[in-house]
Amino acid sequence: MMTDPISDMLTRIRNAKQIYRGSVLVPHSKIKEGIAQKLKQEGYIKNCKVIEAAPQNEMEISLKYGPDGEQVIRKLQRVSKPSRRVYKGTGDLDKVLNGLGTFIVSTSKGILTDSECREQKVGGEVLCIVW
Repeated sequence: MMTDPISDMLTRIRNAKQIYRGSVLVPHSKIKEGIAQKLKQEGYIKNCKVIEAAPQNEMEISLKYGPDGEQVIRKLQRVSKPSRRVYKGTGDLDKVLNGLGTFIVSTSKGILTDSECREQKVGGEVLCIVW
């Protein structure tokens, strides 16, 4: 039994990018799909697609690299954990690296980035940070 599936997904992405893999497979869930869609929207990954499988669906996340093979994702870190939940309001969501990075936040309006949270004036649980 896995205690933190989001952390497992982020670790799989980190491990795959370290060895310059083109894509990585992770077990599917709606929250992981939301995180992957935000990573795609912000330009950190190429694509995310759901693959239908018998016991559980999987997601294939296509990683993105620069023109000279440099990694687009420099840091991908879990913030809120099962043992310590981290919640932030709209005013507490500071910019990551002066706008170069992104917080991914689980809100009552779905999975949002920190800039979308500030626009919609909503806070929530900070899932991860990426730059």
